[in-house]
Amino acid sequence: MKHEWRKAEKGLYLPKEKPVVVEVPKLKFFVISEAGNPNSDGFADHIQVLYALSYGVRMSYKWDNPPVDYYDYTVYPLEGLWDISDSAKENYDGSLDKDELVYDLMIRQPDFVDEAFAEEIMVKVKKKKKLDLIDSARFLELQEGKCLQMLHLGSYDDEPESFRIMEDFCVENNLVRKSKVHREIYLSDPRKVAPEKLKTVLRFKV
Repeated sequence: MKHEWRKAEKGLYLPKEKPVVVEVPKLKFFVISEAGNPNSDGFADHIQVLYALSYGVRMSYKWDNPPVDYYDYTVYPLEGLWDISDSAKENYDGSLDKDELVYDLMIRQPDFVDEAFAEEIMVKVKKKKKLDLIDSARFLELQEGKCLQMLHLGSYDDEPESFRIMEDFCVENNLVRKSKVHREIYLSDPRKVAPEKLKTVLRFKV
């Protein structure tokens, strides 16, 4: 049976438009780290690499020697872990300068992917596709643990209002946000969906 994350993992990927506490287990990702304004021309190149690797894994069942534990699944959505530079933190005045952003873009991988298999995928994709940033990608296992999350509906620029709701929830429920680092999970394609209809999961550690 095909593993559909939208059905099997609703708790992690399909929250309501109100805060909820979740326990995020150890998960596997292809990751690319970068800094600067995400509206720059090179941002899409990073995403292209992550999807090339992810669909390489997805189609590996066609190999002469496919992964032993392979199972059919839907490719996971793009995610971003967002922070600001150390210099920006020293002079932080509450406003956001997107040129000072630092971030990890990533796509989760299924359980059968291990470090050796990830390396094999990267070699194969590098040979097949001319992607300048392929060497910037790496395979990581990350465990966030206890987090607060909610669904944000609307433009990315309006996310501060949803974060305000989440932080108010923390105060009301004796939770402490561990840092200003936060995760975004992109459920919508901004090339195809109007800004006011974009769906993004917002999450931070508590």
